[in-house]
Amino acid sequence: MSRIPIDELYNAEREVGGHIELAQSIGDMTPLANHDIVPTMANQRTWSTTHIASLWVGMAVCIPTYQLAGGMLNSGMSWSQAIFTVFLGNLIVLIPMILNAVPGTKYGIPFPVLVRASFGTLGSNVPAILRALVACGWFGIQTWIGGSAIYELVKIVSPGIEAAPHTPLGINAAQLGCFLFFWLMNMYFIWKGTESIKWMETLAAPFLIILGLMLLGWAYNRAGGFGPMLATPSKFQSNGEFIKSFAPWLTAMVGFWATLSLNIPDFSRYARSQKDQIWGQTIGLPSTMTLYSFIGIAVTSAALVIWTGPDALKNAWDPVEVTAKVGHEFIAGGRASLGYGVIILGMIGLLVATLSTNIAANVVSPANDFANIAPRRISFKMGGLITGVIGILIMPWKLIETTQGYIFTWLIGYGTLLGPIAGIMLGDYFIVRGGKLNLLDLYREKGVYSYSAGFNPAALGALVAGILPNVKGFWRAATMDPKDIAAARTMWDSVYDYGWFVGLAVALVVYCAWMKAAPPSTGKAVEMPA
Repeated sequence: MSRIPIDELYNAEREVGGHIELAQSIGDMTPLANHDIVPTMANQRTWSTTHIASLWVGMAVCIPTYQLAGGMLNSGMSWSQAIFTVFLGNLIVLIPMILNAVPGTKYGIPFPVLVRASFGTLGSNVPAILRALVACGWFGIQTWIGGSAIYELVKIVSPGIEAAPHTPLGINAAQLGCFLFFWLMNMYFIWKGTESIKWMETLAAPFLIILGLMLLGWAYNRAGGFGPMLATPSKFQSNGEFIKSFAPWLTAMVGFWATLSLNIPDFSRYARSQKDQIWGQTIGLPSTMTLYSFIGIAVTSAALVIWTGPDALKNAWDPVEVTAKVGHEFIAGGRASLGYGVIILGMIGLLVATLSTNIAANVVSPANDFANIAPRRISFKMGGLITGVIGILIMPWKLIETTQGYIFTWLIGYGTLLGPIAGIMLGDYFIVRGGKLNLLDLYREKGVYSYSAGFNPAALGALVAGILPNVKGFWRAATMDPKDIAAARTMWDSVYDYGWFVGLAVALVVYCAWMKAAPPSTGKAVEMPA
């Protein structure tokens, strides 16, 4: 097709089976589009309820799910308190997940294009980059987990690597080498394209389910049944103490999926219907998270019961450490073949699952987000490379070194950034625009979403307003000892405990009020002649 200016298109939108699509491709007509972020056509929207539910099974069954649930036990919760927190958090985050998926399903657009409606064609880069940076952090965390599995495998052949010299980064040279080796594995498959590991994505969830069930079976036998293995009591002396711990953990649980609650249009744009995306997510997310979290909680609880005193694990919530400990216990008991088999098979399973999950969940979205900056120059491969480099620079081992860093600094911290974006998106689509967008104008440089110089001041102002209440609480959590915070809590600590909720509510109210009181100047939409 010969290239023509996008403004010369007429009758561009049409409705097909409840979907809105463009009558012809715009990939070569505007600098605001490339192959990866143009709207899907109606015949490309083929994902059923089963496909979407399976997608959530694949993403929810991952090592961070296990770690998050196990970390609740480590913080003093009983197993029932932890399960309740996981289930409630996932029910809550399911609401914005389903709502933000609606425009993706209707218009076939990804997240960075959808936020052009609220932030502006250029302003959309602000939420897109914030979302992408969080994905880079998750990419780094998953890569560190995979590198840790390689480290445990190497220790079988060369136990002396534990004595490798320490680096200024806080880990020894062998750990750094294993981390970088697994990073290179990720980069290879990113460069080859996600199709090159499609078979591993299919096997990822079963690998982790089998490993989790193996650990659960071992814990059941080793601890003497579910009674003893779930016997770790709550450390909280009163309901008040539990609530103080429950609030940040609930926010962390919501924050765990705060990323996907924004960029869910990246996936829902392929859904057959709103019914499919709603039921697929409702069936797939809360049930899978709760069931796999139970495995993490049960095994962590058993580890706390089985290994005490000098044998106690530093991180009983880490499946890499638990799997290695189980294997070495068999070896010390004279069953070397079984012990080495447990470690080798367990770590290979972790490697395969982590590799495929990392690329599927932590590369596709930031690649789209980075592409939104300059669609003609940044491809999927380049976006993946940018993600990988930032994933190293963020030093992920620091983020998950302790429960305090993982939960209070990382999960809650980025939730305070993403909650306001979710509030703005929901307010813009459902309240300000009544569920209607001009699809073609989302890709026009001078259209109804160009605002003033491409930025919507209402969205940027609401974003700042949503973040501000949490700044002091985040600073205290990131720089102070948890014991000092507990001894002298302030109002800002309490606000920060509910950071995602506070940010979403404040930004939604400010944005809607601002848009009603002072609508920004906009360009003109393409007129569609009868």
